[in-house]
Amino acid sequence: MSKLIYIVSRLINRRPVSIKNSKINKKAVIGNGAQIVDSCIGKYTYIYESSVIATNIGSFCSIAADCTIGGGSHPDKWVSTSPVFYVGRNCLRKNFSKNKYNEYKKTIIGNDVWIGSKCLIKSGISIGDGSIIGMGSVVTHDVPPYEIWAGNPARFIRKRFDNETIEKLKKIEWWNFSEEKLFTVGDYFNNPQNFIDYVENEK
Repeated sequence: MSKLIYIVSRLINRRPVSIKNSKINKKAVIGNGAQIVDSCIGKYTYIYESSVIATNIGSFCSIAADCTIGGGSHPDKWVSTSPVFYVGRNCLRKNFSKNKYNEYKKTIIGNDVWIGSKCLIKSGISIGDGSIIGMGSVVTHDVPPYEIWAGNPARFIRKRFDNETIEKLKKIEWWNFSEEKLFTVGDYFNNPQNFIDYVENEK
């Protein structure tokens, strides 16, 4: 009986997926409640119940629920920050000016990035390949590859690996491997050094 109640509650609370003007790789998974607008999503990336606006997201990324990535900004150095004072559509359906303002700056999420739940990622920033963003973080600055950031505002916690390992992984770019090659090297993923040795000796 409890299982039936669980299934019914999931169906009742199920939120629709909204995808507009976006390119989603057919091997990506966009979960219930996600809103994807003007974005590109790479292969084997999954996104659940999050908002993604004007963002390019690479392959093999893991994005948890209740995240906001990208979105509009406002002109903080103008007389007013209201969108009625620059050209473009807005929810107020009014424009008092012909001034131009780039409201949606492109956000870049690299490959193999893990973003924990309830994160806010400011528009226009870049998060490097292999990085991890801790749950509940507010990211307002670029995050270099293979670093762990967390907090509000998000700050550097540590690097995932030593510099030599990071440089080798950046050079290998395993996310561009064919599926056939991933099957070959997949068992080495639990040990970065063994993985690197295998790939380098394979050449």
